[in-house]
Amino acid sequence: MSNKVQVDISINGKKVKKEVESRLLLTDFIRDECNLTGTHLGCEHGVCGACTILLDNEPVRGCLMFAVQADGCEIQTVESLNHVDGTLDVLQQSFSDNHALQCGFCTPGFLMTLTHFLEDNQNPTENEIREAISGNLCRCTGYANIIKAVQQAAQILQKENSNCSVVSAQ
Repeated sequence: MSNKVQVDISINGKKVKKEVESRLLLTDFIRDECNLTGTHLGCEHGVCGACTILLDNEPVRGCLMFAVQADGCEIQTVESLNHVDGTLDVLQQSFSDNHALQCGFCTPGFLMTLTHFLEDNQNPTENEIREAISGNLCRCTGYANIIKAVQQAAQILQKENSNCSVVSAQ
C-alpha cells in the first residue's frame, strides 16, 4: 500500500506540486523529484552541513526533514544563487577568488549557510564567521580560505549597499 501525500512547495521561486511518499527525505525530493542536484548528501545525520538549504529564509539540514514537512514553504537551494546571465553571486565569486573550495562537495552547504549569515551580519568578525560555519564540515580546505572569501564578500556587499543608499537618497 502506497502512502503518498501531495506537497506544494516553492523551490527557487518556482511552484512545485507533486505527490510523494510520506517518508521521502527533503533532500531526495529536491535532487530526484526536482532535478536540483546542487544540494549534496553527506552524512545523512545532519552533522556535516552539505545538505543545507534555506527553508522560509532559514538555514536547515535537508536530510533531517521529510518533503511533506516543507509543504507550503519556500525553499532556496544553491541553484538560486545563479544569476540569469551566468555570472556568479558575490559569495560564489569570493569563494572562487580565494580558492575556498577544492573538491566542492561541501561548498553548496557553506554557500547557503553563509548567504543567510551575510544577510544578518554585513560586517562579520573572523570569530563570527567561524561560529557561522561551525556546523559545516570540509575535509579539503582547512577553512582559512573560506573565512577570507566571506570577508571579501562582506566587503563587496557593504560597498554595494552603501552605493544603493546614496542612489536612493537622491
